Amino acid sequence: MSEVIKVPGIGDGAGEVIEILVKPGDTVEAEQSLVVLESDKASMEIPCPKAGTVKSIKVKIGDSLKEGDDLIELEFESADAGEEKQEKAEEPAKTAKTDSTQDDEAEAKKPDNKNGDTQAASDKKPVGSSVQPVKVPDLGSDSKAKVIEILVKEGDSVEVDQSLIVLESDKASMEIPSPVAGTVESVEIKLEQDAGTGDLILHMKVAGKAQEPSEKADSEEKSTSADPSGGKAKAKEGESAEQANAPAPIGGASRDGAKVHAGPAVRLLAREMGVDLTGVKPSGPRDRILKEDVQGHVKSVMKQSKSAPATAGGSGIPAVPEIDFSRFGEIEVKDMTRLQQVGATNIHRSWLNVPHVTQFDLADISELETFRKDQKAVAEKAGVKLTILPFLLKACAHLLREQANFNVALAPNGKQLIHKHYVHIGFAVDTPDGLMVPVIRNVDKKSLLQLAGEAAELAEKARAKKLGADGMQGACFTISSLGHIGGTYFTPIVNAPEVAILGISKATIQPVWDGATFQPKLMLPLSLSYDHRAINGAAAAQFTRRLGELLGDIRSMLL
Repeated sequence: MSEVIKVPGIGDGAGEVIEILVKPGDTVEAEQSLVVLESDKASMEIPCPKAGTVKSIKVKIGDSLKEGDDLIELEFESADAGEEKQEKAEEPAKTAKTDSTQDDEAEAKKPDNKNGDTQAASDKKPVGSSVQPVKVPDLGSDSKAKVIEILVKEGDSVEVDQSLIVLESDKASMEIPSPVAGTVESVEIKLEQDAGTGDLILHMKVAGKAQEPSEKADSEEKSTSADPSGGKAKAKEGESAEQANAPAPIGGASRDGAKVHAGPAVRLLAREMGVDLTGVKPSGPRDRILKEDVQGHVKSVMKQSKSAPATAGGSGIPAVPEIDFSRFGEIEVKDMTRLQQVGATNIHRSWLNVPHVTQFDLADISELETFRKDQKAVAEKAGVKLTILPFLLKACAHLLREQANFNVALAPNGKQLIHKHYVHIGFAVDTPDGLMVPVIRNVDKKSLLQLAGEAAELAEKARAKKLGADGMQGACFTISSLGHIGGTYFTPIVNAPEVAILGISKATIQPVWDGATFQPKLMLPLSLSYDHRAINGAAAAQFTRRLGELLGDIRSMLL
């Protein structure tokens, strides 16, 4: 058999179809949600009154529906058609109402006012500030709903109709507004609490206003005459309860004014996945967040953290905003090489984790350069080219032994330093695929010519992509030279877990005062970046000063 399922009682208003949760051919269970409707006051999921198979959908996204409108055609099996008709007649009474129908609910409450809540304008009298309880208004047939957000805190100033909490049932989500303006004295409701009509939300300190004593019914008058003070207390309590329970529009501002449009199922999915809905980009009608939006957000975050960690925010740092550069002109997108991606990740990690400081200095290498040129023939005979790099390697190795606080690594617990009793030094090599840092081991035990030969061999392997992972591990210190390009100073990034790196720029002839006159000297710019957690400024200044002394007279390394 088949039956057309209609919109149940949703009050005196209409709702817009913002989500259709089933399609033809789907098998649905009783109470399974079919569509999501949204009015200007609430959103609600319309459940199916019985189990069956969806034969056809009678609505589309954007349709405005009211009570009695067709939703779907449902096929189901039944042995007794009479029972089915009875079930169909009774079902609207079972279906959820939202608290969006203010006028109907107000009318429904009018009979209760016979007990003494009718105010007499002639008896008004001004009073000072008072503390009033604010309670959950009538939730209709949803007797209980879970508190999923508390939007105010103690001390907050609240306006009339400003949202206080967000409630969610299995059929609708709604924001409960304040019936009065004032200051929050105390918040009594808790997150994840099941709240129902009349439950206390908070106490509100309300500024001076007219307080109106209620007229009492005959039975109330008798009680008041027996206990006048009790009658007055009850009248005041009745007035406060009436104000707190008065129906009010649902759907005010949420989270600093940013309204989040999402149904109960979407909110549940977001909570289960740990997603803050304020960060999810909506794609549904009227900026509605759909399940697909939450799932897409999670996929995007996971993909970003996996494939592009170098550009994503970290340690609480906001990510760089995504920009469509094609708006400004023609562009071309090219993939980074694998080496560039790995290098970017390592550099980004070091920059975020290491508190960098850079010490700048100059070293007089006039005599060193003369010696290097004098040894050109000896180097060629040995089959190597003697550059300044072997001298820098040898001098730095000497200093790592002399100043052992540079030959350390910070322990993972941040409370210990790991001292290394070996001297392995890396040097940066620029290759077509990206920067590589080969490592020369036991630099302190090798001659200048040995270092020249090994450095040339490793650099060639790096450029030819023949350098294995072992050839780039274990360094205690790194040297990065831009001398062949130019420039004066720069700030090299420490290659953690190392604690220092030396940057070399182009040497130039500069005038140096010798006490009597200026002498032309070949001066080499030094840029020493270091991890300030392990090395202090004085030690860094001593390192560059001593390095200048060693390079100025390489014979001092023999002492």
